[in-house]
Amino acid sequence: MKNIRETAFQILYKVLEEGEYSHLVLSRILREEAEAPKRDRAFVTHLVEATLEHRITIDYVLDKVSKTPVNKMKPVIRTILRMSVSQMMYMDSVPDSAVCNEAVKLAKSKGFQGLSGFVNGVLRNVVRMEGAWKKEEFYREAGMEGVKYFSVRYSMPEWLCEYFVSTYGEKTAELILKGSGRNPKTTIRCNTSRIAEEKLIERLLKQGFCVEKGTYAKGAWYLSGYDTLDKIPEFQEGLFQVQDESSMLVAELAGLKKNDLVIDVCSAPGGKALHAANLLTECGGGQVIARDVSEKKTDLIKENALRLKASNVTIQVKDALEIDETLLGKADVVIADLPCSGIGIMAKKPEIRYRIRPEDQKELVQLQKQMLSVVHRYVKPGGILMYSTCTINKEENEENAKEICEKYGFVPELDKERLPEKLRSESEFLQLLPGVHACDGFFIARLRKR
Repeated sequence: MKNIRETAFQILYKVLEEGEYSHLVLSRILREEAEAPKRDRAFVTHLVEATLEHRITIDYVLDKVSKTPVNKMKPVIRTILRMSVSQMMYMDSVPDSAVCNEAVKLAKSKGFQGLSGFVNGVLRNVVRMEGAWKKEEFYREAGMEGVKYFSVRYSMPEWLCEYFVSTYGEKTAELILKGSGRNPKTTIRCNTSRIAEEKLIERLLKQGFCVEKGTYAKGAWYLSGYDTLDKIPEFQEGLFQVQDESSMLVAELAGLKKNDLVIDVCSAPGGKALHAANLLTECGGGQVIARDVSEKKTDLIKENALRLKASNVTIQVKDALEIDETLLGKADVVIADLPCSGIGIMAKKPEIRYRIRPEDQKELVQLQKQMLSVVHRYVKPGGILMYSTCTINKEENEENAKEICEKYGFVPELDKERLPEKLRSESEFLQLLPGVHACDGFFIARLRKR
C-alpha cells in the first residue's frame, strides 16, 4: 500500500460523494491490497469507519472553524478535511502536525494547490480547539439539547434521533445511539456439519486469535485479533460463517425438523439459509431453497454455499414479488427476511444513517406488504413463516407482523423456551435493539399458519 491516506481518501470519496456502500468498497480495496502490512490495512479500516460513523460530529466541528460551510466545499476538499479531522478526533496515535502536513500533500496531489492553504488553515484552527470535543460541555452548548444534542453527540440525523426518542423514550434512545457505533468484534457461527464447535475454537485459539462465547445464539462466537478473514484457513475451509447473533436466531427459533422444506425468499448473502441447511443436516436431513432477485445476489449465496460445502441447498434467481405456483402450500418453513431500512445495523453500515429518509421507510413498508402477500402462500397449513428485518422501526416490524396474522390466517408462536432467558419477555415478537442487546438491531416474528 503506497500511501495509506490516499487509499482511505479513495474509499471515502466513493462512499461519501459517489454513493457506494462502505463495506463493499472497503473489502474490495483491501483485497487488492492483501499483501500490504496488517498495520496499514488496519489504519485505513479504522480511518474509513471512524469518518463515516462520526460524519455529523466532524462536520459540526468543521463548520465551527471554517468560513466556508462543509456543504459548500468542493467534494475533494470536503473529503480530505473530514478524514483529517477524524484522525484528530478519533485516532490519538496520529500527531496533529502529521495530519495537517499529509492533508496539504493530498490536496496538492489531487490538483488543488490553490486550496492547500485553506486546508492547512482550517486544520490548524481545529488543532487550536485543543480536543474540546472530548468534553461533554462541548455538546451541551447554549441551545443544544434534546434531539439536537443527540444528533451532534452521536452523529445521527435529527429525524432519526426524534424517532428513537418518541418510540423508545430518551433513556433507551441514547442506548440505541451509543450501540449504533462500531464494534471491532466479528460474530461467527460454527459450521457444525463440518467440525465440532470445541475443535474449531481450539484451532482458532492456537493461531493467537481472541475467541469469546456469544451472548444469545447457541453456535455464536466473537472473533477478534485477526488480519483478514481470507487469511484464516478455517474460514477458507468453510468451518465457520460470519453471521450476527440476531440473524442466527431466525433459523434457531424456526423449530426445524427432519425432512423439512425451507424456502428463503430474499436470501443473499445466504446466512440464514445456510444456517437452516446446517441445522437440517444435524437433525437428519431436509432441503433449503435459497432465492434472490438477481444473479449478482445469488452468486453471493453460491460462494458461501460452496465454501461451507452445503449440499442440501438449491439456489435460484427469483423475485419475491412473483408468485411461484409450483410451491404453493409446500413449505414447512418460509424465511422472509425482507428489504428494510436497516437502521438496526448502522454499526456495520454507518452510511445508512445518512442515506435513509422517512419517506424511504414508508415505501419499504409497502414493498414488504406486497412481498408478504405473495410469500405467505408458500407456507403449508400448520407451517411456519419466519418474518424478520434488520431494523427497529415498528411500522416495518410488529405492525407488519400483526397484519400478516389478521389478513392471512397466521398466529404468533414465538417459542420462548428456545430463547435465552435474558431475551424472554411478554411480547409475542422478538425485537432486539442495538445498545440494549449485545447484537444488531433486529426483529423476528415466528408465525404459524392456521
